[in-house]
Amino acid sequence: MSRNTLVFGCGLVMALFAGWVLFPRALYSKKPQPIEFRHKTHAEKSGASDCAQCHAFRDDGSYAGIPSMDTCAGCHSDRIGTSAAEEKLVDQYIKPGHATPWLVYSRQPANVWFSHAIHVKRGGLACTECHGNYGESDHLRFYEVNRISGYSRDIWGHSMSRLRRAPGDGMKMSDCESCHQKRNVEVGCLGCHE
Repeated sequence: MSRNTLVFGCGLVMALFAGWVLFPRALYSKKPQPIEFRHKTHAEKSGASDCAQCHAFRDDGSYAGIPSMDTCAGCHSDRIGTSAAEEKLVDQYIKPGHATPWLVYSRQPANVWFSHAIHVKRGGLACTECHGNYGESDHLRFYEVNRISGYSRDIWGHSMSRLRRAPGDGMKMSDCESCHQKRNVEVGCLGCHE
């Protein structure tokens, strides 16, 4: 093996390492959610077995997203436990009437129009198909935001190579297209893009 081949090989390995390991760490900044929230605990204690019990649709069929403060206040108008997270929720947000400033993992780019009602009600998709198993989580992971685009890492997914992706890991256009192809559903560009 020649010296040039060895130098090239070492350079290639270092470049791949930097591109696949170091660059993603530098590209995303991590932020904690304002309050620690446990989906699993809430589902067990409240008996909420369906995401729609808290993440509901409005009367017009559009998706309300994060539960309203009224939804949380239904159980937490006063503290019912001893956790610091509940104390913060009640004292800093519910009693003064301030919305909790949650960081939204799945916010889509501004040029994308997405209807949860069409996909969930008409298409019969389970929430876990796009969002993963949040309902079984005992803690909230950090919100990771792309320093360049400002979008959540959940849009791209956690695997930079996109190989061995877990279900619900990523919401890129190619993920939507492959789901539509599997179900033989055709949508033109203006079906999703404004």
